[in-house]
Amino acid sequence: MYRTKSLVALTCAVVAFAAAGCGTTSENTGAAQQQDPTANCKGPDGKYTIGMSQANLAEPYRVRMDDDIRKAAEKVPQFEVQFADAAKDNSQQVSDVENFITKQVDLLMISPNEAAPLTDVVRKAYNEGIPVVVLDRKVNGEAYTSHIGADNVDIGRRAGQYFKDTLLPQGGKIVQIKGLSGSTPAAEREKGFKEGIRGSGVEIAATADGEWERTVGQQKMDALLKSHPDVQAVYSQNDPMAEGAWLAAQSAGKKDLKFVGIDGLPIPSGGIKAVEAGRLSATFVYPTGGKEAVETAKKLLIDCQKVPKTQTLQTERVTQDNAAEVYARLNQR
Repeated sequence: MYRTKSLVALTCAVVAFAAAGCGTTSENTGAAQQQDPTANCKGPDGKYTIGMSQANLAEPYRVRMDDDIRKAAEKVPQFEVQFADAAKDNSQQVSDVENFITKQVDLLMISPNEAAPLTDVVRKAYNEGIPVVVLDRKVNGEAYTSHIGADNVDIGRRAGQYFKDTLLPQGGKIVQIKGLSGSTPAAEREKGFKEGIRGSGVEIAATADGEWERTVGQQKMDALLKSHPDVQAVYSQNDPMAEGAWLAAQSAGKKDLKFVGIDGLPIPSGGIKAVEAGRLSATFVYPTGGKEAVETAKKLLIDCQKVPKTQTLQTERVTQDNAAEVYARLNQR
């Protein structure tokens, strides 16, 4: 018996160079295990702890997402939601998720700071049987229960078409202010935008990473204007960076530039009000998915129902023509 075990151990050692250990578990291969997403469901008589791992709270959009989750969860007495703020630190967010795994939360919600650094720990939670709801930004692979968010490629495409058809129909030079480069919306919104302006005279003269933040967007725009003083418009991948870019343009005396953002938060300091005030020519509503995340958790944990792998939220363009109506409607939710 001992010799048999030794032979097995030797065989494992030999193949260890070709495989991550002796075995073919999903954790070793980096794959997602098959799981019953309703396994933690105890029905309406159960009590459930949900862990929400937020990428940061420096962006108003993320503050609103947490608020939307909190507000929706208050209507479900069986839920307790614990929030963690990674403050734009990938290692901190990994630690936050590890902590939720240790606590054996009944469901994990996460909006990843960047995709690649968070993929492994999200897969670990998923493979340990914790349903995972991913909000807005994505992780790599399929190790999650449901992703909730708008179509960022489509939003970028529609923004590009707005430049092509309405804002600069005769063409012109623009600059692009991207979000954090490792986050999936940054790549997707750029991809869509380039598709939207294809065949037009709109030229992206330069691109800068504004990290999704207003102050960084302002700093980057100040530098862009010095190197590209002849640009006519700005495509910003979120409203705070667009507002920062607007401030930089005002300081530089460039008062005729046009700005387009994304998010369209229905709050006094959000993009819709910036459109109403004329600082932005347009924004595109990007729902936080907070309410939908809680609804998804309720289906999984209380109603014992499965949910779609992908839940695509609807967006819309906001200009001065419809800003007041959209603002009022979104605040009725």
